[in-house]
Amino acid sequence: MALIDISPSLRIGMGVFPGDAAFKTARTFTLGPGCPVNVAEIAMSTHCGAHADAPLHYDPNGASIDQLDLADFIGPARVVDARGPHPLCGFDEIAAALDGAPPRLLFRLMDRLDPMVWPTGFRALAPDAVERLAAEGTRLIGVDVPSVDPETSKDLPSHMVCRAYDLRILENLVLAGVAPGDYELIALPLKLAGLDAAPVRAVLRR
Repeated sequence: MALIDISPSLRIGMGVFPGDAAFKTARTFTLGPGCPVNVAEIAMSTHCGAHADAPLHYDPNGASIDQLDLADFIGPARVVDARGPHPLCGFDEIAAALDGAPPRLLFRLMDRLDPMVWPTGFRALAPDAVERLAAEGTRLIGVDVPSVDPETSKDLPSHMVCRAYDLRILENLVLAGVAPGDYELIALPLKLAGLDAAPVRAVLRR
């Protein structure tokens, strides 16, 4: 069955949170006389592109990304069109799309974003909405913006709800071309020992 890639390309110049590490590449070996291979190196933030947050990102005693159960990142998921005029998406705005929903929910919060530009003022999830979702059995929340909280937030209330309910978080997905509905999600984070997040190659399958 066809896969739908919902991961942005990682490339030089892509938008990152102001002050965070930019994505960089360099050539270690170059194919040519005396060298049989090309080998590159990369440097990047753990939050570059599509990524999974670990509890360690927002909880000093939380689990690191390599300690998380991979089962949460594979399985039935629903894509929900959650675009709207307000800075925060409330539960009432998405409730009609949640009947019989699987435990993984991916929210399209914005129109198509330019991956080369940091999306100032992006729409995020209201903490009460996250709490309602958790109470109803949601295990994973994904968004097509850099964070489930607004970029200016210092107390990260939606992350704190995820901490309280031990929810998994995917951020920076590409959902603009995906029809709302039910899919299989595959979004395995890299096994980065002791770190707060990891890139994922997120795909959907009908």
